[in-house]
Amino acid sequence: MIFCDNIFMNKIKKILIISSESTLKEVLDFCFDGWGYDVFLKDKYDYNIDSIKKISPNVIVIDVHSATEEDLKICDIIKNEPLTTFIPIIALIDKRRLKTHLLSLKHGIDDYLIKPPDPLDLRVRIEIAIKRSQYCLYSNPLTGLPSGRIIEENLKERLTKNLTFSFGYVDIDGFKYFNDVYGYIKGDRVIMHTAYLLYSTIKKFGNKNDFIGHIGGDDFVFITTPDRYESICKNFILAFDKAILFHYSPEDRKCRFIIARDRTHKIKKISLMSVSVSVVNKNNDSNIETVIEINEKIAQIKKYLKRIEGSTYMADRRNQKEGKPSPWVYSKNNIFFKRYKPLGQILLDKNIISQRQLDEALDIHWRQGIILGEVLKELNFLKEEDLEYALTLQKSFPSLLFSN
Repeated sequence: MIFCDNIFMNKIKKILIISSESTLKEVLDFCFDGWGYDVFLKDKYDYNIDSIKKISPNVIVIDVHSATEEDLKICDIIKNEPLTTFIPIIALIDKRRLKTHLLSLKHGIDDYLIKPPDPLDLRVRIEIAIKRSQYCLYSNPLTGLPSGRIIEENLKERLTKNLTFSFGYVDIDGFKYFNDVYGYIKGDRVIMHTAYLLYSTIKKFGNKNDFIGHIGGDDFVFITTPDRYESICKNFILAFDKAILFHYSPEDRKCRFIIARDRTHKIKKISLMSVSVSVVNKNNDSNIETVIEINEKIAQIKKYLKRIEGSTYMADRRNQKEGKPSPWVYSKNNIFFKRYKPLGQILLDKNIISQRQLDEALDIHWRQGIILGEVLKELNFLKEEDLEYALTLQKSFPSLLFSN
């Protein structure tokens, strides 16, 4: 699964080097300037970081040996300033004073090298640090998935290379009302669960190099190939509709609605959450050249799907094969959903684990992709025989998947 490629690597990078050793600065300046970097040299820094903001370096290399304890406080200031917090700081440390200098890492230093540094080693550390910081800057803090800038760059790259692809836009219907009634913490858990379900579905039914992004809130995107998007959409909707019910209380699950205020502040019955997936296919017959055109097509499909009850997906009708039904709707009133129970719910119902234990395990399960049963055992929340018992119960429920 590809989240972020080399979309930032072609831009000229700025390096700020802080050291009082003229020889060290000259060597590093010569090497990095020759490699095409924009190098800025300073002897030391005061507590005013306006000049750093003006330079806007991609990375700061600071010579710890030539810096005093007071000088190193600039690192804390940089990390505590919103506009500079993502700038990685690499320290150059004297090997003879390694133990003492390592204490300096508490000042917000991200990485270090022993002095004198091999310029090539330093270059590798710098590239890794820049790539990591840029990914963090343009990723969603809740799910860790790439967001706006990276999504746009991935689309532009595919358009520039005239590649064939399918762009899917995932929107959770009714999420705002759930958030209002159940609170933002449970709302965040719905977002995390959705991200995991989308990732798992694409991993199983998509391609190795497919892309997943999180625009923000309850909006996700994915990029796959035209031969895969139908299986991805159907199986993701199936997985979502199975799982989303268990974010509600037993009473709300039974009623199939919640009581909330609509956009006009009127109290009304709101259907349980569903999901809409809008797809635009870029193929040889498509006259699509820009990201804006893709967004416009997505907006048209979303507007149409909003009028349909339940979880749905639809591809751009101008790219659909003749006679293919559109949109595709799956109803969660199916007997399958009435019988289905996830492993965590079974363990709760049997009083094998508590809600707190399940929440802790699910956070790890969703973020790291580790099987829930393994997480629960690792946390010592249940025994092997309890897990086998719950899995046996779960296997009694039907399983349904749509193949490619």
